[in-house]
Amino acid sequence: MQHSDKIYIAGHRGLVGSALWKNLLSKGYKNLVGRTKTELDLLDTRAVNNFFETEKPDYVILAAAKVGGIVANNTYRGEFIYENLMIQNNVIHAAYLSGAKKLLFLGSTCIYPRDAPQPMTEDCLLTGPLEYTNEPYAIAKIAGIKLCESYNIQYGTNYISVMPTNLYGPNDNFNLETSHVLPALVRKIHLGKCLEEGNWDSIREDLNKRPIEGIDGEENAKRRRGDEAKGRFGDEKVIINILEKYGISVTHPLTSSQSAKSSSQSVESVTVEIWGSGAPMREFLWSEEMADACVFLMENIDFKDLSYSPLRPIAPSKDPHNPSSIREIRNTHINIGTGHEISIRDLAHLIKEKVGFKGNLFFNTSKPDGTMRKLTDVSKLNQLGWQHQIDIEEGVGRLYNWYLDN
Repeated sequence: MQHSDKIYIAGHRGLVGSALWKNLLSKGYKNLVGRTKTELDLLDTRAVNNFFETEKPDYVILAAAKVGGIVANNTYRGEFIYENLMIQNNVIHAAYLSGAKKLLFLGSTCIYPRDAPQPMTEDCLLTGPLEYTNEPYAIAKIAGIKLCESYNIQYGTNYISVMPTNLYGPNDNFNLETSHVLPALVRKIHLGKCLEEGNWDSIREDLNKRPIEGIDGEENAKRRRGDEAKGRFGDEKVIINILEKYGISVTHPLTSSQSAKSSSQSVESVTVEIWGSGAPMREFLWSEEMADACVFLMENIDFKDLSYSPLRPIAPSKDPHNPSSIREIRNTHINIGTGHEISIRDLAHLIKEKVGFKGNLFFNTSKPDGTMRKLTDVSKLNQLGWQHQIDIEEGVGRLYNWYLDN
């Protein structure tokens, strides 16, 4: 890539896209193009085609997707498969029609079978059943990989697919209704700390920045109860109720008038609920490192570097015009991760330590665990020349500091 090349990042304001935008700028790429959802609806085929025809980007990074945690994936199954398929089909095909030189498609390690051998190599794809709770999303991402491979084989395009592990970092999704496990735990444990300290100013500030089900730190809470005249205490009851709905419960809540006495409050009065047993193991990668890996691949690796495969014999034929063997090109995607894992239980306790929460963590075993292990084999990525630097202990501290500042 040349620094003057036009690079379109689909989803440039999200966790992944914003990290990619920042990384490209830092490396001297100035001709970056992004569109918000209101400016360009990627579900609209005609709008996407018109955009590509007008802008004609040299390079495309497809970081836009409908994403969410285990609850969102399992609840909105139709939306997850339909919207992701439409986004991928529209962008990848429009890139082909407009003559883009190269495209990077971002998937997810949920493409691998639920019971895949650990760590998971790229060759595990399509070797077994998927985890049920996110099966629609995984199928959409598998289709994206195959769309890129198929266009490369038939049309000679240069499309690369990467499968990042669980990502976290700046501009993460902290919406408790849809977020992934790590940002959700950071926010829940932070709010738990604020409750145990009776720090209602911080609770209100948090909800004003990121309302929960429309309830912010003040006005919406009062309107819902219809008791504007009752003042802040009425608000606090509404806030406590919505926090309890999302697993942040308090036995003896402190009101504003009691905040000054917070030092005497028992730490056992606040409990943060976590879905599942805490036993599942997960791998996490700082989003800015994922962006660095993607830009490295865009600059240095082409599809031809990934598509070697041996000839596979087929049934002999007496027809001399029919080949006796074919070359299979598959599993050309690249895992992006750390190769290290941590249990959800240990992650929760790590976040508790970083946040300074002294209350209880309750692991609700009546809720699903999901896949027990999802560790990527990053040998291919390492052999291509890239390796991560930020471990989970440092990353959690960075994320919490970012959350407080933003």
